[in-house]
Amino acid sequence: MIRLVESMVGDHPARPVLVVSNDPAASGLEKAAALGVPTAVVDHRPFGKDRAAFEAELLKPILAAEPDILCLAGFMRVLTPDFVNRFAGRMLNIHPSLLPKYPGLNTHARAIAAGDTQAGCTVHEVTPVLDDGPILGQARVPVEPGDTADTLAARVLKMEHQLYPAVLRRFAAGDRRPITL
Repeated sequence: MIRLVESMVGDHPARPVLVVSNDPAASGLEKAAALGVPTAVVDHRPFGKDRAAFEAELLKPILAAEPDILCLAGFMRVLTPDFVNRFAGRMLNIHPSLLPKYPGLNTHARAIAAGDTQAGCTVHEVTPVLDDGPILGQARVPVEPGDTADTLAARVLKMEHQLYPAVLRRFAAGDRRPITL
């Protein structure tokens, strides 16, 4: 969760106000805490298939943090249209493929199996349709001979770490033109 700031420390116009995860073991929680960013965990498992109850609990720390922008990364739960629409135009996601190719899971294995010569990642606005919102940025990575899903994923992850902050900077400034790295 990000809040836009009027006076900046550093040169990025957005500051994290909360890192929330549905996975208590997510490494991002520890990293955020070490940087002094508040964290919260809302484990989805106790809610079973009751997505509405899970999302109601998830909303509590989010609304308390009053973010301007929600940035999803590695959040492997499909959010309901009601949840997504509540934050319409303010929620971003990073996906490990060059959307619209390979929405959903197993993107790297699918790219290799298809014989693609390039893979990559995409930052997009979140809409109620999975991995289908407006594309705000993409970064390409070559698929190397002998690549496995894991080796390709490692190279794509490096680009994700460059692409997401660049897209967020522009998005926070009101610029939705796509970036290509």
